[in-house]
Amino acid sequence: MDKILEGLISSDHSVPVKKAIVKKVVEAAEKDVTEEQCQALFVLTTRLLLLGEDAFQKQIGFQVLEAYARYHRPEFEQFFTKDFVLSLLQQGYEQLDRKDPAIIDYIHCCLRLLISCPSVLEIFSVIQVEVLRMVCERPDPALCARFSTLLSDFVQCIPREKSGVLFCQQLVRTISYFQCFASQERELREYVGQVTKVSTLLQNIWKADPTTLLPSLQEVFSIISSTDPSFDPSIALASLVQHIPVQMITVLIKSLTTDQNVRDASMTKALCRMIDWLSWPLAQHVDSWVIALLKGLAVVQKFTILIDVTLLKIELVFSRLWYPIVRQGALNVLSHMLLSFQHSPEAFHLVVPHVVHLAQSLKTDGLPNSKAFLLQFTELIHCMMYQYSGFPDLYDHILEAIKDLPKPVEEKIKLVLNQSAWTSQSNSFASGLLRHAGKSETGKTGLINLGNTCFMNSIIQTLFMATDFRRHVLSLNLNGSNTLMKKLQLLFAFLAHTQRAAYAPRNFLEASRPPWFNNGSQQDCSEYLRFLLDRLHEEEKTLQLLESTKPNVDTSSKEQESHSSEIGIKPEGEGTTLIERTFGGKLITGIRCMQCNCVSEKEEPFTDLSLAFCPSTTSRDSPGTQGTSEMPKTLCQGSVNGGSEVSETSSAKVPPTSVQFAPVTNDSPLSVPDLVNYFLAPEILDEDNAYFCEKCVSLQRAERTMKVVSAPEYLILTLLRFSYDAKCHVRRKILENVTIPPLIRLPVHNVSTPVQCSPTSFSSVQVDPAESSENLAKKLKPSQRDEEEEEEEKVSVVMHSGISSESGHYYSYGRNINVEDSCSALSLSSEQGSALAPSSQEAKDWLLFNDSRVTFTSFQSVQNITNRFPKDTAYVLMYRRQELPGQSTNGGLLANGMRQSTEPPLQKELLDAIIKDNKLYLQEQELNARTQALQASSSSCSFKPNGSDDNNPPGSCGPSGGGGGGGGLNTISRLVF
Repeated sequence: MDKILEGLISSDHSVPVKKAIVKKVVEAAEKDVTEEQCQALFVLTTRLLLLGEDAFQKQIGFQVLEAYARYHRPEFEQFFTKDFVLSLLQQGYEQLDRKDPAIIDYIHCCLRLLISCPSVLEIFSVIQVEVLRMVCERPDPALCARFSTLLSDFVQCIPREKSGVLFCQQLVRTISYFQCFASQERELREYVGQVTKVSTLLQNIWKADPTTLLPSLQEVFSIISSTDPSFDPSIALASLVQHIPVQMITVLIKSLTTDQNVRDASMTKALCRMIDWLSWPLAQHVDSWVIALLKGLAVVQKFTILIDVTLLKIELVFSRLWYPIVRQGALNVLSHMLLSFQHSPEAFHLVVPHVVHLAQSLKTDGLPNSKAFLLQFTELIHCMMYQYSGFPDLYDHILEAIKDLPKPVEEKIKLVLNQSAWTSQSNSFASGLLRHAGKSETGKTGLINLGNTCFMNSIIQTLFMATDFRRHVLSLNLNGSNTLMKKLQLLFAFLAHTQRAAYAPRNFLEASRPPWFNNGSQQDCSEYLRFLLDRLHEEEKTLQLLESTKPNVDTSSKEQESHSSEIGIKPEGEGTTLIERTFGGKLITGIRCMQCNCVSEKEEPFTDLSLAFCPSTTSRDSPGTQGTSEMPKTLCQGSVNGGSEVSETSSAKVPPTSVQFAPVTNDSPLSVPDLVNYFLAPEILDEDNAYFCEKCVSLQRAERTMKVVSAPEYLILTLLRFSYDAKCHVRRKILENVTIPPLIRLPVHNVSTPVQCSPTSFSSVQVDPAESSENLAKKLKPSQRDEEEEEEEKVSVVMHSGISSESGHYYSYGRNINVEDSCSALSLSSEQGSALAPSSQEAKDWLLFNDSRVTFTSFQSVQNITNRFPKDTAYVLMYRRQELPGQSTNGGLLANGMRQSTEPPLQKELLDAIIKDNKLYLQEQELNARTQALQASSSSCSFKPNGSDDNNPPGSCGPSGGGGGGGGLNTISRLVF
C-alpha cells in the first residue's frame, strides 16, 4: 500500500483519479495489513503531513493516517511514542524546524487518534515539560496559537501546580513580545485570531486553577511597568483584560496603588501602556480597568502621575474615536480624563483642534451608531467648554459645528463635573514650565497662571497695552532700587523682550498682592488694580517727599532732571505722580438744598469710575422727573473679601427681582455710555437719605450732582456686576449684556468757584425732559459754556467668565496701538465725534490675552462675546483719551511730553536680566529635547497650567465688582450694599 501511495503522489493523474485511488487505499485499512506495511504507511503519512508540498498532499496523509491508526491501534502506539514526540519537539523532523507550527498540528492530530490508549499518558507528561520550555523561548503568535489550541483540547498537557503558575507567567510574558507586521486586513484578522486563542487558553487555566490568576496579573504589571527603554510590550496584552473577573477590579487596583514598593515612574509607565490597550480590537473592559486605575491613583493623591499621563496620552485616546471598533471604550476613558482634569484646561485644549473634524465625520459617515455616539461626544464637549469658559477664540468654531445638536442643561453639567473631580482642592498644585516651545503668531508674551492669578494677569496685560504708560515705565531710570515700580518695569521688560511664550510673574505677585488676598484664591481684578495703582502712587509720593527734605545742593539742570526721572517725575508735571498723570481725573460732587437752593461742592480725585446698573427699569421709564432721578443708584453691591460694605442710604426700596440679574425690559441694549450717564445723572436725597442743610439747619430734600472736571489720559471704568441678595444672603452676578463702543464721549465741565449757600451762584445741569424716559441713564446736556467733551478711544477690556463673584476666570482684550494710531488719535476732527467703525481697524489690531495664551482677535469678537458666551461679560474697561481740536490737555500726558512715539531703549540692568533669562530658556529647551528623545520617566511631575478656569470653592473670590476697598486716591465708587 505504501508503494501504491508513493506512486500516486508522484504520478500525473488528475485529482479525481487520485481521490479514487486514495479511497481504495483507505478501504484497504480494514483488511489484514502486516505490521511492516503499517509502519511504512505511518512514516509516509507523517512525511505528507509535515513536509507535504500542498494542501492536497496533507489531506491525503491525514485521511490515510486516520484510517490505519483506527484499525491498527497497537501498531500506531508503537509508532507514535513519547520518544518520537520528544524528538519532534526538540529536534524537528528532517529539514523541518522544531518551532514550525506544522509539528504542533501533527502532534495534535495524533493525540486525537491515540486518546483511548494508555500510552497517551506518557506523551502528556512529555508535552507538559516541553510546552513550558517552548513558552520560555518566546515563540511567535502562530506557534503559540497552535499549542494553545492543543492544550485547550488536551488539558492533561497543561503544566500543573508550580509549573502551572510558571507556565501562565511565561505565557503572559510571551504575549508581551508579540508583534504584528500585517499590511493587509486578512493578515491583521489572522493575528488577532492567534492572540485570542492564546488569551482563551489563559482564561481556561485561570478558571480551572484560580491560584494561577494573581501571579499572572502580577506578571502583567511587571511587564507594563518596566522602565527599560529597549523593551516596549505588545498591546496584545489587552486581550487578557476581558478574561479577568470584573469584580476583582476594585481589590486589585487598591492593592496596586497602595503598594509602597511601586515607584511613581513604574506606575506612570503602567498607566500609559494600559491606555495604549484601547487600540486593541474586540477587547472588553479595557476602559473599565483604565478608569479604575485613574480613580485609584486619585484616591491615593498621585496627582503628578495623573497630570503627566493625561497630558501625554489625551491626544492618543482622542484619536481612537475615529475607529468604530474601539471608539466607545476610548470615549469612556477620554470623558473621565477630561472631566477629572479640573485644575487646568491644558488637557482639553490639546484635543480642541480635532473636535470639529470628528464631529463633521460622525455626522456624515452613515454608520448606525454614529448619531448616538455623536450626542455623547458633544455632551462631553459642552461640559468641558462650561468648565473652562473664557476661551472664545478656541470654542467659537466648535459651537458653530455642533449648534444643531442638543446641549445638556446646566444642572447636569455641574453634576457630572462634581462627580468627576480628582479632589476638591483643584488648584493645590505647584506651577511648572509650559510645554509650548515658542511664542504665538502675535509675537506677544503670555503670563503663566500661578494658581488663581488670572485676576493679576489680566490687569498686567491691560496696563502693558496702555502704550504711553508702558513706554514711560520702561524709560524710568530706576537702577539699583527695589521699589514696586522697579518690579513693574522689569515685568514690562520681560513681556516685551523675552523669548518665552509665557512668563511667570512670581516676584511681582508677591510684591503687589494686597495683604488681605489669600494666596491661591480667586480675587477681584478691579480691587487688585486699585490697590496696585494706589501703591505705585503712594510710593512715588513718598520718594518725592524724601527728595524735598534733602538739603539743597548745587547741581546742574541735567542732574536735577536725571534725578527727577528716577522717582518718576517729569519737570513739566512737578508735584504729581505718574499714576495721577496717566489715570487720574477729578470729580466735583455738588449738593443743592431744594428748600433754599444752597449749594455745597467738593472736589475729589479718581482713578476709575465704578458704574452701577440701574436697580429697576422704572428709572428708565419714569416720565415724572425733570433732570433728576428719585430711584437710588445703588444695588446691594459692595465688598466680598476685605473692606466694609458701605451703602448710600436711600428712601426707595429695591424690588427683590432686580437684585439678581438687574433685568432690563427696554428693547434697546444697555451700553457703556448709558452707565456713564447714569453715574453722572442727578439724584434726589430724601426721607431716610435726606440732606442736612447748614443754612436751613434741618434735614431737607436735596439734589446731588456729579461732574467730571478733569479727564484722565486713560479712563478706567468698572462695571459693578456683582450684587448682594439680602433676601437669599448670596452674591450674584449681573449678566446683563452691555454694548461696548469703540469710542465714547465723556462730559467734562469747566471748573468754577462755587459760593457756599448761595442760590444765585449755582449753575444747574439742564436735562431735556423729552429724553428723560428714553434711557436707563439720562442724557446729560449741559450748556457748551459749562462743559467740554473728551473723546475716549477703547484700549482694553477685562472680561469675567463665570456666574458668581466666588469663582470664574478673567481674561482681557487689548488694542495694539502703534505709532500711527498715536498720531491719528490726535487728528480726529469730527465735531460730532462719530465712533470708529470696527471695519476700519486692522484685523490684527486686537489681541486676546488669556493667561499664557495670546491670540489675534477682532473688535467684533469683543462686542459679540456675551451674545456667544452669556457667562463672559465685560468687567473693567480702559479708554485712551483723544483730544478734539482746540482742546487743552489739562496737564496730562500730552502736556508733559509723555506720549512717546517709539519704545524706549532698554536700560543695561533690564537688558542684562533679559539676556540671562533668555539663555536659561534656551538651556531648558535643549534639556527638554534630550529628555524627550531618551523617553526618560521622571518621578516628579510638574503642573503646567496653560490658562486656568480658576474655579475655587465658595469664598475664594475677592471683593465683588470692585465696589468696596477703595484705593488711597479716593476712588469714586457708586457702592451697592
